[in-house]
Amino acid sequence: MKIMIVDDNMNIREVIKNVLDFKGVEFCECEDGGEAISRYSQFLPDWVLMDLSMAYVDGITALSELKAMFPESRILIVTDHDEDSLRSVAEASGADGYIAKENLVDLRTIIQ
Repeated sequence: MKIMIVDDNMNIREVIKNVLDFKGVEFCECEDGGEAISRYSQFLPDWVLMDLSMAYVDGITALSELKAMFPESRILIVTDHDEDSLRSVAEASGADGYIAKENLVDLRTIIQ
């Protein structure tokens, strides 16, 4: 399985990798949505775990662009912002799910 982690916080990327340390998982790490957009076609992940707030290209913009280019992509928003309005925007943009960073252990259930 291939998982792309898109988050500007290196520590969060490491925590996610530790939570999802299944046998045979290959990770690709990106610091912002622009990097995810440019690397997606090379890596072709099974899942993209995307933060919302990043310095250059935010998660909603990257989500929208990836879904337009790769409609079959599976993108899960993983964020500190657990607000109904952001969930709605993410869903309308094509997110396949939304999880708060405080519940990262739930990623195991979703991804397996």
